[in-house]
Amino acid sequence: MNKSELIEAVAASADIPKAAAGRAVDAMVEAVTGALQADDQVVLVGFGTFSVKDRAARTGRNPQTGEPIEIAAAKIPSFKAGKALKDAVN
Repeated sequence: MNKSELIEAVAASADIPKAAAGRAVDAMVEAVTGALQADDQVVLVGFGTFSVKDRAARTGRNPQTGEPIEIAAAKIPSFKAGKALKDAVN
């Protein structure tokens, strides 16, 4: 499912116009992004948790030359599915 299909599904489920559903989906994405940028986590009970994890610096290898390269530390967005989502999928 891509973003436009998600907007159509939200519009149909909530019985609202596609334009309003699009704004709602965009607002949710912006809210989650803003919270993660502030190093906060977003918990949607039954769905899952969005959080930020720290990835340590490490030494990698260039696959073409085999030369070692330094990979910088980074903050990585993460999602952990909740129990209700896991149960719905299985």
